[in-house]
Amino acid sequence: MDDRKEVVPGCECCGKKKERSEKEYKDLHNRLSRIEGQVRGIRGMLEKDAYCTDILVQVAAVNAALNSFNKVLLAEHIRTCVADNIREGNDEVIDELVAVCQKLMR
Repeated sequence: MDDRKEVVPGCECCGKKKERSEKEYKDLHNRLSRIEGQVRGIRGMLEKDAYCTDILVQVAAVNAALNSFNKVLLAEHIRTCVADNIREGNDEVIDELVAVCQKLMR
């Protein structure tokens, strides 16, 4: 049984869904797990009264990891979702891509 279908039911706001290969799913999941671990580590540093700059360095590392996650996910989105939609004549996906890129570049 594929547990991912229960874990990722689709977006509640738009109803869109993306079937991912097992490799893509595992890669993204592993990246997020590492990021979660980093964030828990930062919380631990705060609880142990770590020095401010030490915490800031770890926060920068989490930001870099999230940016890397976004780059991987965006590249795959363009290769699959965007390209497939354009091939099917749905050019609205271009406006969606532009909007999401603008949000990512804030």
